[in-house]
Amino acid sequence: MHKVKVNDRFDFEIDKKGKELFVNNDLLQLDLSLLANNATHVIFKNKSFSTELVEINRAEKICTIRVNGNIYSIKIEDQFDQLLKQLGLDNLASAKVLEIMAPMPGLVLKVSVEEGMEIKKGDNLLILEAMKMENILKSSTDGIVKKISVKQGDKVEKNQVLIQFK
Repeated sequence: MHKVKVNDRFDFEIDKKGKELFVNNDLLQLDLSLLANNATHVIFKNKSFSTELVEINRAEKICTIRVNGNIYSIKIEDQFDQLLKQLGLDNLASAKVLEIMAPMPGLVLKVSVEEGMEIKKGDNLLILEAMKMENILKSSTDGIVKKISVKQGDKVEKNQVLIQFK
């Protein structure tokens, strides 16, 4: 079963059983004609609708459609999203990282940021030499550097806090 939210206001449960589609446990009967360019003509309860897929974001499970000239935003949750929500694990990816720790013992070769600096996800923070290899530590989140606890030439231990964010 999928949960669908339209325009952040209307909730529907959609279930597929064989070739039949159910919306809120009611059988959905449509007459569809596929047209060009993501467009479809739909007849539902003797009414005609022109539909078009405007945009789709598969990673976020969001799409935008146009129905008879009106725009609708649709958010879809599958059974896995629903299970993660039940377990309280649905927003782990959005948790803000407040500090960067050394992944291994090593030597700080270069610090690429300064306190108060605004950084974006993927920005280089510092270079750590460990076992004769240079490792570039990158930011896993957007933020502002609050405190830098190391400087070039410092030796660090595993799990030592290197940089803190606001």
